[in-house]
Amino acid sequence: MSLPRLSLWLPVLSLFAPQHTDAVDVSWHPPQATVINDVNRLMNGTGVYGFIFDSSFTPDNEYGTYNWCNMPHVRKTEYEIPPEDYKLQYVEVIHRHHKRTPYASNTFPVESYSWDCKDEGLFYYGQPMPGHDSSHTYWAGFENPINPFKVSGFNGTCTFPQITKEGLDDSWQHGRDIYGVYHDLLHFLPDKLDLEKISFRVTTNVITSQVAGMLIGGMYNPQHPIPLIVEVRSHPFIPSPRKASPNPTNQAPATDSLEPTYPCPYSKSLFATIKSIPDTPWATHLAASRSLLAHLDSISGVPPSDTAWHESADHYFDNLAARLCHSKPLPCSLTNGANCITQPDADTIFRLGQFEYSYLYRDAPTSLEASAGSIGVFVAEVAQHIRDQIQGTDKERIYRHNVAHDGSLSRLLSVLQVQTMVWPGMGAEVVFEVYRREGGAVKSKEGKGEKEYFVRVLYGGQVLFSSSPALGRLDMIPVEKLLGYFDRLVGERAGRVKGLCEEDGK
Repeated sequence: MSLPRLSLWLPVLSLFAPQHTDAVDVSWHPPQATVINDVNRLMNGTGVYGFIFDSSFTPDNEYGTYNWCNMPHVRKTEYEIPPEDYKLQYVEVIHRHHKRTPYASNTFPVESYSWDCKDEGLFYYGQPMPGHDSSHTYWAGFENPINPFKVSGFNGTCTFPQITKEGLDDSWQHGRDIYGVYHDLLHFLPDKLDLEKISFRVTTNVITSQVAGMLIGGMYNPQHPIPLIVEVRSHPFIPSPRKASPNPTNQAPATDSLEPTYPCPYSKSLFATIKSIPDTPWATHLAASRSLLAHLDSISGVPPSDTAWHESADHYFDNLAARLCHSKPLPCSLTNGANCITQPDADTIFRLGQFEYSYLYRDAPTSLEASAGSIGVFVAEVAQHIRDQIQGTDKERIYRHNVAHDGSLSRLLSVLQVQTMVWPGMGAEVVFEVYRREGGAVKSKEGKGEKEYFVRVLYGGQVLFSSSPALGRLDMIPVEKLLGYFDRLVGERAGRVKGLCEEDGK
């Protein structure tokens, strides 16, 4: 059985009064059973369900196929235009950054070939506003032949991580496609970039800013500086939390709600427990994968005692997928060039990774609680933005764009209880669309007639299916259903999140 298309693995696999949320069902509901979360089919399968891991390109007649290197997103050719009586009022997008070099922690102790990034520039400079103009300076990586202190991993001129030239191109096209839908097709976005109506937000990890700059270029190609909103109490230039190292500066914890990095010990404890309970599918998959990981260790030089490489498939997945997405060969042993990681080896790692994300974020009964705590602030922000739109208190804002990480998307999909969970690949996208319909039963605040409000949620450019009976098919559902679900789960204005993050979970 294969699940090649999103269209297959998603389905198969009074507004201004206080919401009465106590009756809303926010209990965990299991995902669809598919080959992805079947632990008994991980090690003896072939391929990866028709998913793509070796190119950003997906043929037009196959668009919607899961592509780790460049996930499907909204495009004019696939976009379903709603009925004429539904008028688009607000859009909020969140997507993962585009493809990159692997994190340094996911590279082998000694890599068998180099990785160079001389075909792009990463621009870093400050400029007074107002004041003198700055030179447009960028980092040009080099290898110091005199420095005796060598680091592990790839030789070459890249940073690990950085968005690659190909990932920057994908980011530009992503922006062009979004503009094609919401400007060209729906005539919703303005002709020129209006920062009163449109905003862009990034995390403190600079790879999201690298993507945002190209994406904005694809949308509007502005010839003036554009602000990227970033949460000010968060720390700049830190790695993504799933790759994070201890804070070397003894600063207070970061609190970014988008990455997310705010402290949530109970969520962290729940995720750790999911991975430590014996006699579970997680434990079964770890036992089944030991021989494969030992084989890969013999090629990579990773010490068998390095627990980070053996508590999940994460490190090998990132290392191998990054190579294939950039047309680089799978590695061979430095001591025996005939001993190489094969495509079937990589495919098995990819199947393991898909299983792991499904189990951590959907299959485990405590996954919803764990995710609600750790992404709850951002969820509450989305809810408040929708509420402000309906109440007419969001000024002129009609579009918000958030560039985030796989951990952000995974937790959000967990909160939405997506029917079939996969590891959100590069550029994976969720879109919240708010529509109004004239002639409904809910009066607008301004008293300008009667309107009803509805929400459509798109994942990979297609309607998202939720296992929760409170949500179901998220296609033009009454807005109060989504707001009631979010409010009951994380509280209006994140009122429940601190409690969800306390050690006792109360």
